[in-house]
Formats: sequence, structure tokens, C-alpha cells
Amino acid sequence: MNTPFIRNHQYNLIKKQVGQLQHACNNGADPQVIEAVEFNALCKISDSFPELTDLQKHTLEKFVGLRKTEEFQQYFFSLEPFLEAFSQVTGKQIQKLFPKIKKLKTPNLNVIDHHKISYLGWVDIATQKLFIVYHLNGQTVGIQGRYTPASKGVCFLCNGIGDVALFSAITKSKPANASSDYYKAIGNYMCVDSEECNKQITNVAVLEKFLHEVLY
Repeated sequence: MNTPFIRNHQYNLIKKQVGQLQHACNNGADPQVIEAVEFNALCKISDSFPELTDLQKHTLEKFVGLRKTEEFQQYFFSLEPFLEAFSQVTGKQIQKLFPKIKKLKTPNLNVIDHHKISYLGWVDIATQKLFIVYHLNGQTVGIQGRYTPASKGVCFLCNGIGDVALFSAITKSKPANASSDYYKAIGNYMCVDSEECNKQITNVAVLEKFLHEVLY
């Protein structure tokens, strides 16, 4: 039985690192260069998994020694049974995360491949708000913020270059003795299309830090 252990961002990292090895092989790079790229990929992939069983480690390392395009394609295909799905949430659960919004627009959860997302994100164009749902420290959390479209830029979550928007969320924490009207907003540029962002994100540390700053 294949027990899932590869999260979406980790799978993206694997595809990126092993993809660089495949590119080097396809372009006839010097054997020493290929070995260096392969070793670098092995190290970065290993670093992204804090704990691995011997079997899981063996599964991930199967790209070592591959040189042909079809071999790399088969390697990626062989990992799919090990992809860990994003824990699904229902429309009612999402509503509870944002109780003050009476007519909350939620995404079509039935068309989302939960194996291919690290977070659930969507935009309500009518209210110019962006929403994020994530599983943080064993809890399902949600944040909302103002969504201001910008030009091309770098997303703070996935580091991809593309259409971004300024996402500004108001933090819930307040300093001691703060006035009743005190508020602090934290803003970052992120992908307009959360689906594309989820295809590129290779590390969730920045996302978790951002959520923690907003929520606590």
C-alpha cells in the first residue's frame, strides 16, 4: 500500500530540481556538470523532507542515474500515488471561518484537485477581496484581505513572475493599551491566479509566517 507523504509544495520542488537535471541531460551537458546538478537536486529534495522512512527515501531517490526523457517522465508518474491531498473543507466550514461575511462567495470545491494545492485561495471580484484557507498547526484557518490588482511582479508565496495583486490583510493582534480603532495591515504581492501559484510554490514557510502574523 502506498502511503501518501509528498505534499504539493514538495512535489513542485521535486519537479523543479529533477527538471533541471533533465534539462542538463537533454542539452548534452558535460557528465561532471550533470552529476553536480543531480547531487544538488538530491540535497534540496532531501532537505525538504525532515523525516523519511527508508522506503520513502528510496522512492524519492529513484531519479538518480536517470538520463532519458521517458525515464524522467516515468519517475514523476511513479510519485503520483504518494501525493498527500490537501484536507478538504466544506462550504459550511468555510462560512464558519468568515462569519461576518453574510454573502460569502466560495470556490467550486468539486473541481479542485486537492492533491495539487498547498492552500485554498480565491478572489471575490465584487468586493475586491482575496481569501486564503490553510491548515496551520493542526487547525483550519482562514484570512481575508483587500485585493488590489497590479502589473507583472514576483509573488511572495511562490516566487513566480506573473500577474500579481497587492493582498492587504488586517492583523488581529493589538499592542497593549492600543486604542479601540487601532489596526495594522500587512501587505504582500501575490499571484492573481491561486491555481498557478499552487503549481509553483515549493515552500510553505513564508505562507505560514504570513498567516501567523495576521492571525496571532
